[in-house]
Amino acid sequence: MDILRFITAGSVDDGKSTLIGRLLYDSKSILVDQLEALEKQSKNKNADGIDLALLTDGLRAEREQGITIDVAYRYFSTPKRKFIIADAPGHVQYTRNMITGASNSSLIVILIDARAGVIEQTRRHSIIASLLKIPHVVVAINKMDLVDFSEERYNEIKADYEKVAEQLQLKNISYTPISALLGDNIVEPSKNMPWYKGSPLLEFLEEVQVDTDINHEDPRFQVQYVIRPQTTELHDYRGYAGQVISGVYKVGDSIQILPAGITSTITKIEVGGVEVQEAFAPQAAVLHIADDIDISRGDTFARADNLPKVANEIEVVLCWLDNKPLIQGNKYFLQHKSRLIKTIVREVEYKLDVNTLERIPAEDGVKLNEIVRAKIKTAAPLVYDDFASLSDYGNAILIDETSNSTVAAVLLN
Repeated sequence: MDILRFITAGSVDDGKSTLIGRLLYDSKSILVDQLEALEKQSKNKNADGIDLALLTDGLRAEREQGITIDVAYRYFSTPKRKFIIADAPGHVQYTRNMITGASNSSLIVILIDARAGVIEQTRRHSIIASLLKIPHVVVAINKMDLVDFSEERYNEIKADYEKVAEQLQLKNISYTPISALLGDNIVEPSKNMPWYKGSPLLEFLEEVQVDTDINHEDPRFQVQYVIRPQTTELHDYRGYAGQVISGVYKVGDSIQILPAGITSTITKIEVGGVEVQEAFAPQAAVLHIADDIDISRGDTFARADNLPKVANEIEVVLCWLDNKPLIQGNKYFLQHKSRLIKTIVREVEYKLDVNTLERIPAEDGVKLNEIVRAKIKTAAPLVYDDFASLSDYGNAILIDETSNSTVAAVLLN
């Protein structure tokens, strides 16, 4: 049974937590003792006698204010698929939390309040979905019960969002009118909206194809650990452990070890302690090569006929996540998978206006949640791909040298 990782995003009070609560409740994924506790704690009860939002608003501050601050993860399954849901916060100042939840998601559910329509936060979340190349977008137009389940209102919002999607070049977009509070079009088709001929949300989530989202064309493997037991039984054993990030590796493949650029051949592959003839993304594997080469954590194995980029000066898009502003010339650590390199932000070229996508000057520095185009220089060569062509090997983070805090999500170009 495969797993679908998806994130819900929207503005404050658009009903994200209620939607997830409805999915958990209607899929029978809530234990009896949890239901009893919810019934006691619920203030805003629905027809079932509980407040579904409390299933995800786990922090005390969130419950007191009725908002979501941190990303809450929930797990549930149906006979067809397992699900991992990230519930992202809606306030502008917590957009950075949404980026962390979206980075590993194959699908995003963007909620829109049917009364408010497409707003600034809708555009902001859509831009992040576009920047992170999330393969599938579901636009869930919520609170249809508050607009009398109007098909006209649904079509207006759909038309407005289609303009945003076209501008951002979003692909694989689906639209669903729902009422998370009442359960319309969540698990069962809505009797209140007979004009909607599409699938309920859960049915769509069960059937959407995500296995094709894994890149099996461009082999990328980064060493996480060099296994060298040096025991009597395994005196000459030397294996390189890591995850196959993309592509397929086979015994006999000619590879280059980067950034050194040395060529060798794969002689053995192990997956789960068993010797196999090939390993493919996203498997964890141990690769053995023919030559004794100085290889360390963070080095990349790439097939000799399909090489990534190797550079010190790189164009990037930064999603700034820190309360302290980014200032041109600041030094940071760049974490690219297992590889950690000292880095300087040499130039901030421009900011991206999240409402119009216009390029604006960055003369006053870069503040929390702002998205910018910049140039960085690394102290050692970085092995990477363009995020647009291979997102799994084209992303990184910037880390503050003193506080060790993550300050930016990085899209490499």
